Amino acid sequence: MEFKDLKIFQSVSEHGSISRAAKSLNYVQSHVISRIKLLEAELNTQLFLRHRKGTTLTSEGKKLQVYAEQIMKTMNDIDKAFHDTEQPSGRLDIGTVETITRLPGILSMFRKSYPDVSLSIDSNVTDTITEKVADKKLDCAFVAGFVQHPSISRAELFKEKLMLVYGDENATLDELKEMPMLVFKPGCNYRRNLERWLSDEKVEGAAIVEFGTLETILGSIKSGLGISLVPESTVKSALERGELFGYELSAEYSEISTDFIWHKETYMTTAMNKFIQTVQEYRDENVF
Repeated sequence: MEFKDLKIFQSVSEHGSISRAAKSLNYVQSHVISRIKLLEAELNTQLFLRHRKGTTLTSEGKKLQVYAEQIMKTMNDIDKAFHDTEQPSGRLDIGTVETITRLPGILSMFRKSYPDVSLSIDSNVTDTITEKVADKKLDCAFVAGFVQHPSISRAELFKEKLMLVYGDENATLDELKEMPMLVFKPGCNYRRNLERWLSDEKVEGAAIVEFGTLETILGSIKSGLGISLVPESTVKSALERGELFGYELSAEYSEISTDFIWHKETYMTTAMNKFIQTVQEYRDENVF
């Protein structure tokens, strides 16, 4: 089995198409097909199902994908170990929850000092991002309410205050409790705190409406669709303008940490070390 065949396999898997994989790898389509057939023959199994829209992995293909990802990660670490320099380059894959309002400042500070490093940002909920860091699919991440993990190092950046927000100034607290929860998908600690508060208030069967972005959540709250629990920093200006209204919950529901995390066993490239230093410098220079 050749390493380049695993790269071809990975590309077809990611693109879901032999033609798109061939284009991305700068190969002719027939070469990609022949290498996939050789790989299937060597493993004595079918790796892809071919159909009009492209390709999908078989169960055996999914099994190979797990090993291929591990091999690619190892090869990437080897390359970094022998080609790293004091002036960082390459790419950092960074995860974040969408509500980290200070992230642009951190990224801008880093880019000004190290313009040769490419940054890829993956936005998701804390639980999903944490899993990706643990699996070494992300180099580092910014999460909210991180729970200790044996494979992950953590640095607390600051404490965040959560605010229960709603759109009707005249709504009573009892009326708010009966409104739908406008939240991110499961794995979000803001949602978890809101659900815990409603449960402690003996509210059962609250309606849930899930969204993918903070912007749509806030827009829906303004239109009176429901309530949410979000960082006060993300709605401060809207509260001041009277576009949204807030209710302060007790500390057990409203206080949450924003944390920077990375895998304990990740290879520390120059780029990664410089990024960690930048995060620490930004934290030290800014009063949160």
